[in-house]
Parts: sequence; structure tokens; C-alpha cells
Amino acid sequence: MTIAERFAEFLMDTRYDEIADQAVDHAAMIVASTLASAACGRHIDSSRIVSEIEIQRGGTPEAAVWFEKDVRLPVIGAARANALMSDAAASDDSDLRNIVHAGTPLTATALAVAEATGASGKDILAAIVVGYEAAGRIGESIMPKFDYRGHHGCMGAAFGPTIAAARLYGLTAEQAAHALGLTATTIGGLTKAANTSIAREYHAGNATMAGISAVQAAMRGYTAELAIFEMERGFCQLFGGSDGSVILEDLGTDWDIVTDMALKLVPGGHPYHALGEAGANAAREADVAPEQVAKIIVSRPGMKNLTGPLHPKNLIDMAHSPAYFTAAGVRDHQFGWIHASQEKIDDPVIHTLIDKVTVGPEPTENLAAYRQGATVAIEMTDGRTVANTVFVPNGAGCVGIDWADVDEKCHALMPAAPLDDVKIESALSKMRQFRTLGHASELTDHLV
Repeated sequence: MTIAERFAEFLMDTRYDEIADQAVDHAAMIVASTLASAACGRHIDSSRIVSEIEIQRGGTPEAAVWFEKDVRLPVIGAARANALMSDAAASDDSDLRNIVHAGTPLTATALAVAEATGASGKDILAAIVVGYEAAGRIGESIMPKFDYRGHHGCMGAAFGPTIAAARLYGLTAEQAAHALGLTATTIGGLTKAANTSIAREYHAGNATMAGISAVQAAMRGYTAELAIFEMERGFCQLFGGSDGSVILEDLGTDWDIVTDMALKLVPGGHPYHALGEAGANAAREADVAPEQVAKIIVSRPGMKNLTGPLHPKNLIDMAHSPAYFTAAGVRDHQFGWIHASQEKIDDPVIHTLIDKVTVGPEPTENLAAYRQGATVAIEMTDGRTVANTVFVPNGAGCVGIDWADVDEKCHALMPAAPLDDVKIESALSKMRQFRTLGHASELTDHLV
């Protein structure tokens, strides 16, 4: 059997009751996190444009466009619009290995297909867990070379929607293997475009469409090259220089949605969350005022200089500016959702501190403990120095996620939908008890 066949067999045959409770809980949390980000992103131009395109295109009313009253579209159109909505705000989740927002296209697809097929809450959660496994393992098989070569993380993320849709549409393992092959030959994206423009969230829509389209073709008998992951000049060799064997290593021993998924509990790019967190911790510990700061030194494995926009002017800049995260955390003794606001992005005190941020020597100890982690040291004008290290940012599944943090995120972001506190709490109640739902509409009906 090929890698695609063996992997599809595992992903399609795994039963809900074979999945660890923590993995199921994390799947429900991803749903909540994705919807919170979507509420915040629905008014962003990229999201608005794609939603308008899909609504104008119309078609069979199978699934809801989130937060829109009485707007239902074909599965692929609704899922694309919803994925753009969430990814646009960059407040969803990340895989700690490659920082792709795997949960957004996965959730958008799972809910849309489930609305069309009548799948239960347990069906949806199982599809999300194994979909995340597909995205994570295939993404890992091309790391790190795919990134060095300029390919975007959607190269792995697209396989999440593929498997989620395959399960919820009831494909056989053989059909799912062909769907994986079709997605492999379809998906593409460029990191440079994602780092500087709203092409980033366009990738999320493309990943969603690629996965659903592949499944809808495979379920009708369309076939692909089943050896696409291991063959010469195939997916893994071309994008990652590997033979793809890592995809099948230790299947079922743990779940990527637990070991490698991290929810965003603050805005912006996940690689920089630890910088904001460590900067805030250090400043808070010593009660440092901005005017006391002489220098801010940041360090982490592989960090040689400050990347991204030094002085951000908008949300896209802010999301990719490690200097901003660090300076904002030091300035306010915390880093949170408020730091995605234009008021904070323009804060002159933060910009003064940005000019004091420098990169120090890379750490030499406990390197394996740094999972998007960082150290921030603050040198003060009176000669004192205070430092803090965050090995893994808050919200990472490997250190545990609390529903209280997810609730806080939803109450912070979902009013932008707009939803009032009563509707937000009603939706949260459904998400906390997602495994008991009989149909996806029991949740989506609470989003208007």
C-alpha cells in the first residue's frame, strides 16, 4: 500500500471512542476559537470581498455563512467565505511546528459539510481531530525546506479539510486516498505574499476549496496518483526533500491537536506571542515604566535579527512585527487583544520602545524546550536588568488549554459580529457541549 492509502485507512477508520478526551476537547475549542476570529474578521476587506463573491455566485443552500441571517450557500462557497472570515483577523490558531492556521479551514469545512450531511457533534469533532492529524503530519513531512523555498503553510493545511470532508461525506478509505492525492496536486501558496498582503487569508480559502473539491470529485470516482507522497518528484520530495515516511510514523500514539496545536489567546503571528508575553512578564515583575527602559534584548533559537516591519502601521504590519510585540508587552505589562487596535498600533510610547529592541545571542541551553518560545531582557537606566523566558506561549495544547481562556477570547472578539453577551454565552454553551449536539445547525443558528 502507498502512504496515501495507509494514511487514509487510519484516518477514515478511527472511531470517535478511540480518540482521547483531551483531543476531542481541543477540537471543540478550535471551533470556538475559529468562530471568535471570524467575528473579528468579517468586516475586513478580504473577507467582505470573498463573501460578496460567493453570495453573488449563490447555488444550492447547503450551509450557513456565519453571522449572516438567512444566507446559505453550497458547501464549498460557505466554507470558503467562513475560512476567509476567520483567517483575515489572524486570531485563530497555529500549528507550533510551521505556524499555519490549520484549524480555520478545517473548522469551516467540517461545519459546512456537517450542515449538508446532518452529521452529529461527535462526528464533527472526530473529523476535526483526524483532519488536524492529516494537516500536521503531511505538513511535517515537508518541513523545514518548504518554508525555506518560499512555500506557504497552506501546503499542509489543505489536507485537514480534505480528510474532514471525506469523513463527513462518508467516503471509503480508497476514495479518501485519492482525495489526498488530488489535494496534493492542487494546493499552492507563497510565503512572501502572505507576509506582506491579504493574500495570506486568500490561502485559507484556497486550502478549504482544494480539500472540499478533491473530496467531491473522489466520491464520484475521480482518481489520482496514489504514490504522490513518496514517489520521485512527488509532493514530499519536491516541496520538502523527504520520502514522506514521517507521515506514517507512530500513527495513533498521540494526536497533533494536543501536542502541536496552539490557540491564539492574543492577536497576531504566533511566532511573536512569546516575545509579548515574556516582555510583559519581565516588565511586570520589576514594575518597569517605559521611561526607565534603556535597552530591550530579545533572543530565541535561530533569531539573528528583527524581521518584519519595525514600526507597524496597520494590522498586517503588526501581526508580523516581533519588535512591536516585545515593546507593547513591556509598555503595558501585558499583551492582549487591545494591541491589535489602531490606537495601540499608533501608540508613540510603544514606537519609542521599539527603537530600543535589539537581538541578543541565541540561547545555548534547553533548546528543545523552545517551542516558538523566547527570552526578553530589559536593561534599565539605573543599571538593573530583569529577564523572563517563555518556552511555550499561552494557549498551546501541550501545556493545557482552559475553557476559561476560550470563553474570554469569545467575549472579547465576538461582539464584532455583532453578537451581544446573551448570544455569545448561548453559542459558547453549545460549543462547550459540542459532543452532545445532534446537528451542526444547533450551533450555527446561534450565530445571528
